[in-house]
Amino acid sequence: MSRKLFRLGPAAMALLLVVGGVGVSGQVGVGPQQSAVANGQWRRPGADGNTRYSPLDQINAENIKNLKVLWSWKGDNFGANPEIKNETTPIYVDGVLYFSIGERRSVVAVDPGTGETLWSWRLDEGARANGVRKNHRGVSYWTDGRESRILTVTPSYQLVSLDAKTGQPDVSFGRDGIVDMTREVEKDANYDTSIGHLMNTSPPMVFGNVAIIPTSMENARNPKSMKFPKADLMAFDVRTGKKLWTFHTTPRKGEFGEDTWANGSNLYTGHTGAWAPFTVDEQLGYAYIPIESPTGDQFGGQRPGNNLFSSSLLCIDIKTGKRIWHYQLVHHDIWDFDMPAAPILADINVNGKPIKAVVQPTKSSFVYVFDRTNGQPVWPIEERPVPQSDIPEERTSPTQPFPTKPPAVDRQGLTEADLLDYTPELKAAALKAIQGYRLGPMFTPPSLVDPAKGLKGTFTFPGSGGIDWEGGAFDPETGFLYTGSATRSDTAVYGLQPAKPGETDLPWVGTPSAGPTLQRLPVVKPPWTRITALNLNTGEMAWQVPNGPTPDWVKNHPLLKGVTIPQTGAVGRAPLLMVTKTLLFAGSGYNTDPPAFRAYDKKTGALIWEVPTVPGPPTGVPMTYMHRGKQYVVVALEGDAATRTGTQVVAYGIPDPPKAGAASTE
Repeated sequence: MSRKLFRLGPAAMALLLVVGGVGVSGQVGVGPQQSAVANGQWRRPGADGNTRYSPLDQINAENIKNLKVLWSWKGDNFGANPEIKNETTPIYVDGVLYFSIGERRSVVAVDPGTGETLWSWRLDEGARANGVRKNHRGVSYWTDGRESRILTVTPSYQLVSLDAKTGQPDVSFGRDGIVDMTREVEKDANYDTSIGHLMNTSPPMVFGNVAIIPTSMENARNPKSMKFPKADLMAFDVRTGKKLWTFHTTPRKGEFGEDTWANGSNLYTGHTGAWAPFTVDEQLGYAYIPIESPTGDQFGGQRPGNNLFSSSLLCIDIKTGKRIWHYQLVHHDIWDFDMPAAPILADINVNGKPIKAVVQPTKSSFVYVFDRTNGQPVWPIEERPVPQSDIPEERTSPTQPFPTKPPAVDRQGLTEADLLDYTPELKAAALKAIQGYRLGPMFTPPSLVDPAKGLKGTFTFPGSGGIDWEGGAFDPETGFLYTGSATRSDTAVYGLQPAKPGETDLPWVGTPSAGPTLQRLPVVKPPWTRITALNLNTGEMAWQVPNGPTPDWVKNHPLLKGVTIPQTGAVGRAPLLMVTKTLLFAGSGYNTDPPAFRAYDKKTGALIWEVPTVPGPPTGVPMTYMHRGKQYVVVALEGDAATRTGTQVVAYGIPDPPKAGAASTE
């Protein structure tokens, strides 16, 4: 395994020392209570409290028509594999912009005014990085007011600490700046890397001297075994790399929650990781952790019970790792409805009562709102009966938690009334396309796939769509929560088939999830992607708009010839959102058509500004900062598979007026 460090030249070092001084208070990243963004900084990928909010207003509704690309940082030479989705959101601290890039998850520091590379660091992990996730969402920053560090996690699950000024590994951290976290995991009889890898996609959550690491694993639609490695939470000292504590997201023997795993299934079940970004309340010292589903995604007969802490929002004490409270949002999850997005801190006022809330967006398209001090729901959450599985070995939960407020932000469940019906021919084609699928409300369980009997599984929404890792943004001025969501038929089929001999020790395996289409058209009515504003002071929907116009290929589709259809929004992923003093910025989301970057009136949802993006659509959440008196808006763009063009990080701003011509010397 080789390590390569790109060092600064004298000129670049001088520039970095000028713009990169520390001079900040002792704790890294400042929550909504302290408002680091108020001075134009953006110290965490999700900003303060993962609100993705900045009060900057130099760019506003009146002048956004003048917004232009001021610089573009191209990642072609950092591994130009466009299949690796660089979901990075840069951070801006004391005059330097930091982000991750490329399939090796290199770290880059750039001049935020010009895009010039100040330093870069990369680690070639060789074969140990094979078969792991390469997508990534950014880096983390720490300072004690004297020293400053950039922390990142490599694709193969190594925690790295770099000097923020130079990019040099911190030799006092771990071994030469690196902690191999695969050596720090509590290994049991199920820890077998030939079955499952510990991986990471979101940056560490840093507060004080503690770094908590998000952990992901292989997709569990078809796990190789019910006895999968566990994805416990681990925390490390940011100065030394020493492990501070471990939290068992799957309870061990005698621990709280063990009784929710019947037949001792907690001892062998794996996954239950936390791959989405975490959130910290710096006044309370609490971390809010979104936990994923356990092994496996569509069949859980081998793990009877509700299965804590899977598919839950978990609040823990950052210093000790002790549980403060939790709320399970899906019992015995067999829909891959794991918690996909960062919890959002929101100070709201409900019926005259101020509440320090935490908001959890979900794949089910529900948004759950809790008092973050004690875990009590802000509005009642009702346990309602749901359909039950008819797979013999499966025992589903008789009820699931439904919030009474706010309303769902996207389609839930599927009936024939949801199908395309703009012409009789189109409705007939849609009805034919869904023949053999089981339809039903949300939480209709996966069903049998048997081609001989014409059975194709359960076709329901939102599938694994709804709100995914793209999450949302909160505006403390209006109390509005903005979410992006997608009605994705490519993840909407939950089907099971008997496992083949030797395939797995589970009796059933999941089938491909893509639903039927009509010559590429989704079979359900648009909009297919949405932006929704929820008023968290009332729990009501303020507005909802399609995410973008109707794509040209839809307008010109032969099945829609002569038909006037409503605005459909883009087809593909949910939009990526960031809110400022006057505007809501929305990247269209990767795998979408058309690729674009947009700005909306945050109070009404009216589209104000739109620009196509090249080489591809936004893949990372936008961010903004003030540098030397100028506001910039930065977003990562997808590469182009045809030309092998890598990810770009693009900065928008209002160009300076032309300078007066120099006086003649003649």
